[in-house]
Amino acid sequence: MSLCKAFGKDKVIFATAEDHATPSTVQLPESEPQPGLILDNGDINWNCPCLGGMATGPCGVEFREAFSCFHYSEAAPKGSDCYDAFKTMQDCMGNYPGVYAKQNQRDGDDDDEDDGLDLGAAMAGAEQESPDKVSVDSVDATDAGSSAAVVQKSV
Repeated sequence: MSLCKAFGKDKVIFATAEDHATPSTVQLPESEPQPGLILDNGDINWNCPCLGGMATGPCGVEFREAFSCFHYSEAAPKGSDCYDAFKTMQDCMGNYPGVYAKQNQRDGDDDDEDDGLDLGAAMAGAEQESPDKVSVDSVDATDAGSSAAVVQKSV
C-alpha cells in the first residue's frame, strides 16, 4: 500500500510494488489537431509557433500589417502592392538588430550572402499550391532591401 506525506506545498507518494502491479485506469483525452498558419476560415493565425514570435516582437504591428497585406493581396504578382508595408517593417527591424539579427550572424558566419528565399516569391508560390498548408519558419529582414523567409509546405 502506498504512503503519502505532505511537505509544505508538496505531496510525496511512496508507491509499493503492489501499487505498480495493477494497470492504470487513467484515460487521456485525444489531442486536437493544432491549426497552422492559415485558419480554416482563411484568417491568419497570429498565435502559430511557425511565426517565431514575429507577430508579438518589437515590430509585431509592422509585421502583422505587412503579412496581412501580402496574405490578402490580389495584385499580380501577389504582394506587389505591399512594398510600403514591408519597407516599414524592414525599417523597424533595422532599429532592433539584437532581436532581428541575420541567422548567419548569430552563427558567427559573417558572409553577406543571403541563403533564404524572397518572402513575397516564396509565399506566393506556396499559397498557389495550397493556401491552408503554408507555414513561415523564420523571417529575416535586417538589411535594407532584403526580406527572406523559409517557407515550409505541410503535407
